[in-house]
Amino acid sequence: MTTNPLSRGLELQETADPLVVFIFGVTGDLTRSKLMPALFSLYLNGRLSRIRIVGFARRDWSDDYLREQAASMTESMPASDEQRRRFLSTLTYLRSSFEDDSGYRRMPEYAEGFANRLYYLSTPPSSYEAVIRGLGETGLAEEQGGFTRIVIEKPFGSDLHSARRLNDLVLSHFDERQVYRIDHYLGKETVQNLMMLRFGNGIFEPVWNRHFIDHVQITVAESSGVGTRGNYYESAGAMRDMVQNHAFQLLAITAMEPPNDIRPESIRGEKLKVIQSLDAVTLREPEEHLVRAQYVGGVVDGEPVRGYREEDDVDPASRTETFVAMRLFLDTWRWAGVPFLLRTGKRLSRKITEISIHFKDPPLRHFTGGSHSVDRNVLAIRIQPEEGITLKMNAKIPGYATAARPVNMDFSYGASFGRAVPEAYERLLFDVMKGDPTLYARRDEIEASWAFVTPMLEYWRDSREPLCEYEAGGAGPSQARRLLGHDARRWRKL
Repeated sequence: MTTNPLSRGLELQETADPLVVFIFGVTGDLTRSKLMPALFSLYLNGRLSRIRIVGFARRDWSDDYLREQAASMTESMPASDEQRRRFLSTLTYLRSSFEDDSGYRRMPEYAEGFANRLYYLSTPPSSYEAVIRGLGETGLAEEQGGFTRIVIEKPFGSDLHSARRLNDLVLSHFDERQVYRIDHYLGKETVQNLMMLRFGNGIFEPVWNRHFIDHVQITVAESSGVGTRGNYYESAGAMRDMVQNHAFQLLAITAMEPPNDIRPESIRGEKLKVIQSLDAVTLREPEEHLVRAQYVGGVVDGEPVRGYREEDDVDPASRTETFVAMRLFLDTWRWAGVPFLLRTGKRLSRKITEISIHFKDPPLRHFTGGSHSVDRNVLAIRIQPEEGITLKMNAKIPGYATAARPVNMDFSYGASFGRAVPEAYERLLFDVMKGDPTLYARRDEIEASWAFVTPMLEYWRDSREPLCEYEAGGAGPSQARRLLGHDARRWRKL
């Protein structure tokens, strides 16, 4: 049989130790859309040696009904009938409310035969406290002959005070090494590849600094609206929903110093330094460095859509932001004076997450004028929907004249490796099973990001500054252009 040359290096195989996974809130959307498909994929790929999956929720479900639901959650994934049967046989259901101690006291029966336990909080944030207390007060946080770990979904708090309170609670029952605060953006292959790009190649690190880089843009754009999450979004907004976690994680990985090694604590320590070095000028002069806005009706993908205030479960007089743009600076030797431009929003023209590094002009611009001219070099790291990396460079146009035109050098995962990129939750679940916290946030990192974001939220709460508007299906409010600083800069086209 001929081996696919593109798969070289992909045959490395690790297997998780036998374990039981308790999914709190198993009846919710996250389990349906992400967790169950990720677990099934790990099972199909031979990553799980022996597993039991226990759904914990208050609905009147049975083992058989949970298995029926899991079958529908994974029906689009190619597998044999025998593979499906074996996977579904690992599922069982424990019916209980999160506040009922008797449910937690029954959990050891469901974990019989397994020394390793993983608790996944796939619940609304309002239920985190009840679940953590239930586990801790019944002794289920303790390790007995194997590991015990807990995964907590974002949002981890709603401001600095609530994040500290939640950290205090979870760490009163679990050790920090047992706690995995998940941000699924860190599970995306290109985010991980950014560290390989920087620290695994000799050509990028020498120019990854203020001497060669003019500015950095981080974009997290969505074409969808709030959908059925109007109630949640009214209390969250774009700053809490996307900036404090996703955008700041991308910022930290982009700007971090090279770690001494690739151990989890070395990498997480360097990320923390980035958040701690954020220049307070953004907080001192928010009117100069921040833009917030809300979408009004428009057209997305050829279909008319409602404005935010017309969405279900949204206050008709809402002042919740659905778009945030900000200009940030880092007080570090490497990045002094380099603006980091972040933007995120809903109901924009398309869904895309991207980090773009915009390099400075050459010292002398010889190739200017005429119908063609040179552009600045841009390294664009595409995180979704099509993961890959593009370098924009200038090349001479064939012919007798000396004219230049920007061209792209592209790297895409599908073309280079001949294999689909694993889903983020698949990688992150496997990491927690192995006990690798590299792609999970530590307590001090969570609190440092909230310490920077909370004053902005308080400023907006108390400010009479009018909320900007932007039409759904566009690129966001025109006011975001002022953050660029000068005319030579442009936001990347969505």
